[in-house]
Amino acid sequence: MTSIYPIIVPSIPTLLILFFLTTKSISADSQSSSSSAIYDILESHGLPMGLFPKGISEISFDPDSGRMELHLVSPSPCDAKFETRVRYEYNITGTLAYGQIVNLSGVAAQELFLWLPVKGIRVDIPSSGLIYFDVGVVFKQFSLSFFETPKDCDVSAKGDQVNVIILFNDQGQIAERPSRKFGRKHDEGNAMRAVS
Repeated sequence: MTSIYPIIVPSIPTLLILFFLTTKSISADSQSSSSSAIYDILESHGLPMGLFPKGISEISFDPDSGRMELHLVSPSPCDAKFETRVRYEYNITGTLAYGQIVNLSGVAAQELFLWLPVKGIRVDIPSSGLIYFDVGVVFKQFSLSFFETPKDCDVSAKGDQVNVIILFNDQGQIAERPSRKFGRKHDEGNAMRAVS
C-alpha cells in the first residue's frame, strides 16, 4: 500500500535554524523568569522591584538565610539613571531581610565625580516614600518612586571606569591607566602627578 502523502525531509540549514530559534526562545524565557523571580522576591520583602535593572540572567536565593546572588546578562558593568546614576556589576550579592538588603556588593552610586559602593539599602516601614542607600559614611536618600519599575541598564563607557588614574604634567594630560597597572614613570625629566 502506497501513501499519497509525500515525505518531507527538512534540510540541515532548516534544522539548524529551528534549533537556534528554540534555544533563543528558551534563553529569553529563562531571563524573563529570573527577572520576574527577583522582582517577586523584592516585593515580598517590602522592597521596590526597580532596585535592580532589567536584564537579570540568573538568580539564586536562600529563603532561610536571605542570601541572594544575581547575574546580569551583560558581563560588563552597566549604569541605570535614577535621581543619580547607579552602577551594577555582573555579579551582585547581598542578604535580604524585610525592608532592607545588607552586605550588598556589586552596586555603586555616583556622587559628583565619585562612585561610592552601596553596602546596604533600606526603606522605612511603614513607608515614608523614601529609600536609603548606605554608602559607608552616610546614607543617600532618594524618592521611592524612582525605584517603582526596573530600569534599562546601559553598559558603562570604557573611560568611565571606577579605578582609573590620569597622569598630568604642566602641559596637561599625558597618560591614563587602570590604577592596578599604574607604575611610577618620569617623562623627559618632568615630574608628573597622579589624579584619580
